Amino acid sequence: MEIQNLKKRFLEYLEVGLGRSQKTVENYDRALCVFLKYSKIKKASEITQDLIHDFRLWLNRRPGTEGTLKKNTQNNSYLVPIRIFLKYINSQKIKTLAASDIDLAKTETRMIDTLTTNEIKTLFSVISGNTINDLRNKAIFYMLFSTGLRVSELTALDRYIDTSKGEISIRGKGSKVRTVFISDGANKYLKEYLNKRDDVSEAMFVSGNTKGKENRLTSRSIERIVKKTAISAGISKKVTPHTLRHAFATDLLQNGADIRSVQELLGHSNISTTQIYTHITNKRLKEVHSKFHNQTDV
Repeated sequence: MEIQNLKKRFLEYLEVGLGRSQKTVENYDRALCVFLKYSKIKKASEITQDLIHDFRLWLNRRPGTEGTLKKNTQNNSYLVPIRIFLKYINSQKIKTLAASDIDLAKTETRMIDTLTTNEIKTLFSVISGNTINDLRNKAIFYMLFSTGLRVSELTALDRYIDTSKGEISIRGKGSKVRTVFISDGANKYLKEYLNKRDDVSEAMFVSGNTKGKENRLTSRSIERIVKKTAISAGISKKVTPHTLRHAFATDLLQNGADIRSVQELLGHSNISTTQIYTHITNKRLKEVHSKFHNQTDV
């Protein structure tokens, strides 16, 4: 079978068989198009370790936003999709390179620059006022920090979900469903905000008063709200909705939560993704060691 036909069937399998989102399918399509354009192969049997080696070398020399293409981008945007494509081809009993023969590029451990407790308090202290947008912004900040939601998950929330029990189900990346927990503060400001609205939009968070129109806030709009609030609070760090997700995870770990529980609350498929917070727990353990370990000379 021609490689282009295999690619088409693979993308259909991702969408229908595995239930991946349209965005994921588009990303995999883009990655495979780059690989196939580079390699100029016609059949799966032409995919060899030498070809992958040459492609990785080409990727490594491609320009990125800061110098050459970052190793994480090489892995996540290109090598992982190719590996999953090869796994699918092998499952169809078609001769090609084994997916396990592609090693991912070695990456440095990513360090998280999160917010301190004082910075979080300062950030929340400047969210004042009682206009409909003030109440909306309060609810957004409380929701992000109390649930650890991705900004895309927050914008997808609908107005009429039941938050009275302090928990809701979220469909996150890869259509995985998880439970997130809403603090009393988040619930309070959600109710105040929704009670003040007089529109019929189904969206949880809207731009101004929609007057009957669907005007759901976008991820970019929420990023602007968070950035503007951080500047008002005098925080020099770059603060995004994802920074509040990091702050959520950091707060849990610093207060004794285990990393597996944090993994579930964040909706990470792989524990390795959650382990970017390991340096936080290591720092806490060092403080515990210094405080409680008997350092008397023996």
